[in-house]
Amino acid sequence: MNDKSEKLQKILARAGHGSRREIESMIAAGRVSVDGKVSTLGDRLILTSTQKIRIDGHLVSLKAANDAVCRVLAYYKPEGELCTRSDPEGRPTVFDRLPKLHGARWIAVGRLDVNTCGLLLFTTDGELANRLMHPSREVEREYAVRIFGEIEEAKLRQLTRGIQLEDGPAAFKTLRYSGGEGINQWYNVTLTEGRNREVRRLWEAVGVQVSRLIRVRYGDIALPKGLPRGGWTELDLAQTNYLRGMVELAPETTSKVAVEKDRRRTKANQIRRAVKRHARVSTSKSSGRRNSRGG
Repeated sequence: MNDKSEKLQKILARAGHGSRREIESMIAAGRVSVDGKVSTLGDRLILTSTQKIRIDGHLVSLKAANDAVCRVLAYYKPEGELCTRSDPEGRPTVFDRLPKLHGARWIAVGRLDVNTCGLLLFTTDGELANRLMHPSREVEREYAVRIFGEIEEAKLRQLTRGIQLEDGPAAFKTLRYSGGEGINQWYNVTLTEGRNREVRRLWEAVGVQVSRLIRVRYGDIALPKGLPRGGWTELDLAQTNYLRGMVELAPETTSKVAVEKDRRRTKANQIRRAVKRHARVSTSKSSGRRNSRGG
């Protein structure tokens, strides 16, 4: 195959049809075809104007998606929401509150546990999402952690020196006490990887129960001040290009974000719409579950 060929999942991810991991699952399930032939993992392509790529039988337009502006949202995930596009049990997901898109889709940059709240990034650029999530990038994540009771200094040292978990050794890059009252103590910790429930498992490994966990920073992007749980705001061009530069992607030149003088009003309206929309979605889902149980 020509050196200019690319893996099919990379092409579709860059065009905003999902993360590489999501698209690999689609290909493995036989949901993707090129010119009528079902694709398999490992297929490579040199894109031409006559090729027809379909997902679930629906023709996808790569040219329009490739030319689209890279957009990134900062979302304040509440506890209780799942990091999945849909849930068979009708539970709320992180995608319920996001603004609707035409010709693109929001892709979550990593995940947060159902009982964890805080900063979660979404982007329309699948390649950006994939690179940010790759363990080799070691993007620093900061969490505020509330624990029950005081903890001995020896255990704190253990958390930064390293603990053997079931999936390998792990440690906090930094750990600092940030206050507390009574039995509730707050610490801020940082990690450079995103293993499943890693923050909680590290504390549990030294016999400490975590009662609250909030992600407050991803790289240099902090959870925006004043953003309520369930609210979102779109990152500006400088912040978007910070993320793109961190993973060696070319800078974006345009932004969908309103000019500075309009941003404050736009952001307030976005937050109100997002929270109001989710209230309707949650009410509808709760009503649906009650009706299905009643039937």
